[in-house]
Amino acid sequence: MSFVSEFKEFAVKGNVMDMAVGVIIGGAFGKIVSSFIDNVIMPPMGLVVGGMDFSNLGVVLKEAQGETPAVIWKYGAFIQSVLDFVILAFCIFVMVKAINRWKKEEPPAPEAPPEPAEDVKLLAEIRDLLRKE
Repeated sequence: MSFVSEFKEFAVKGNVMDMAVGVIIGGAFGKIVSSFIDNVIMPPMGLVVGGMDFSNLGVVLKEAQGETPAVIWKYGAFIQSVLDFVILAFCIFVMVKAINRWKKEEPPAPEAPPEPAEDVKLLAEIRDLLRKE
């Protein structure tokens, strides 16, 4: 099998295509959630904590000197990223939970009873013959 045909077979497999669609939709969903966080969640949260913007929190480790910029430990950006992650994870959890509710659960197919073994059949025949007498 040539390299090109092997790659073609790999690229058109269902799992790869499903993953590609998931990544694209995930990127778009990430933008929606980021907008939700930045524009809906964080302004009221900023009011609750006194108008503070988490992303601007930091400690200056070394002041700027001439052309050299200051060295800043930006722990607020980390806090913001953690909050973004928690909100994103919660939104995905709620979305998956809703999608799972929409799915119709198919009842399990009834199983046929297993065929009895030969000796059990023979004993049942003997029992039936004895009942007739």
